Amino acid sequence: MNVALIIPVFNEQAVVKTLVSAIEGFRQDYPMVQNVILVDDGSTDGTLSELQVATTGLIGYHVIRFSRNFGHQMAITAGIKWCTSDAAIIMDADLQDPLATAGQMIEKWQEGFDVVYGVRSKRTNVPALQRLTAHWYYRLFRTVSKVEAPLDTGDFRLISRRVMDAYNKLPEQQPYVRGLIAWLGFKQIGIEYQRPGRIAGNTKYPYSRRLSLAINGLTSFSTKPLKLAVNLGFLVSFGSVLGLIWVLITKYVVGTAITGWASLIFAAFFFGGIQLFFLGIVGTYVARVYEEVKQRPRFIIQDIWHSESLDAGNVDPEANTGSM
Repeated sequence: MNVALIIPVFNEQAVVKTLVSAIEGFRQDYPMVQNVILVDDGSTDGTLSELQVATTGLIGYHVIRFSRNFGHQMAITAGIKWCTSDAAIIMDADLQDPLATAGQMIEKWQEGFDVVYGVRSKRTNVPALQRLTAHWYYRLFRTVSKVEAPLDTGDFRLISRRVMDAYNKLPEQQPYVRGLIAWLGFKQIGIEYQRPGRIAGNTKYPYSRRLSLAINGLTSFSTKPLKLAVNLGFLVSFGSVLGLIWVLITKYVVGTAITGWASLIFAAFFFGGIQLFFLGIVGTYVARVYEEVKQRPRFIIQDIWHSESLDAGNVDPEANTGSM
């Protein structure tokens, strides 16, 4: 049995040497980790050259280079597609996903689990706002979707061969990897770990990207926001009818003049904002449909570089360029 590491990399020049050194130490303890698939997601610094220098002469390293930046989820998807190992561990390049925990994942896989995901019990050097929003997002996702997704988990996980095969059959143009793997089912278990800070450099996932990923996850697995818009629209309309009846009774039956037009103006602005908000929700779903029906390649491979490969079959040797 052999295991691969799938590692998306984007502008991580500062961490490459430390990453490769840590991986080599890890592979001495777990020799079944025969291949390391590094997906360069269109880096614009010296990441690619650093990867080639750091891995030259080492066994089993493969660098898949995108033609441009297609995103973290696409990089993971490409790594899964090109991996033919018995299992693969998805992890970040900044070593916030501890290799010691990856070793525990391998042991759980050997016990018969198909998916072993990391559960963040503690996060170091993470702003309180980010921890809070992440905490509530995972619970919101689990509530509105029909997927029993594990709480407080990222993409750090081990997946077996049959999970990879099932994932590769999914046609989503905008894959939400952790949600799709949870949706696939199979035998899954979590391992708690403390997530350390980055070893170097800055995060490549600012709040704007986190928000985009969160919206992608919610709209990928649930139509409840649309149903909420419909229900709220019905309630507002029903309330408006009752309000109109009250106004007519007050004026023509009671004979009292209606005052407070300023408050009505603010109410109009409020409900106008509600309408625009839910119009945005509908637009998000329409945009998803638009992206799906275009059927463009999800990513473009510019080239694939191999170090001295222990087993070239674990990354398609004929796929020097291509797309999916």
